[in-house]
Amino acid sequence: MIKIKKFLPVSLLVVVALFIGTATARVIPYKASTKEPHSEQALEHAKVAAVHGKAGHASVLTEHAAVALEHAQAAEQVLGGEAKAHMTEGVAHLMEGVKHGSMDHADVATEHVNEAITHLKASISE
Repeated sequence: MIKIKKFLPVSLLVVVALFIGTATARVIPYKASTKEPHSEQALEHAKVAAVHGKAGHASVLTEHAAVALEHAQAAEQVLGGEAKAHMTEGVAHLMEGVKHGSMDHADVATEHVNEAITHLKASISE
């Protein structure tokens, strides 16, 4: 009987805590990122491409650089001003990265991808 008396309040406390946590989670609004999502995706794939390029994996670099290029081109369509100018420059470097990566020139492709990363970051921070 003593074990039940100690277990019941603890169980009740856990249930109440779970209920309050669940109820509170419904009230907190979701905050979406204020940044252009294609820009962020382009940057993430470009970073992965650069890592593989440094390792000499030209084919994987090319795959990720191509995905980054698609996202960068989509972002370029909706951006304006300095952000668009940086994104345009990033697109040019990603194109070169894909071209050299497909020729198995991992070192040259990595240089272009790294330059694209610099411009993509500048585009996002504008």
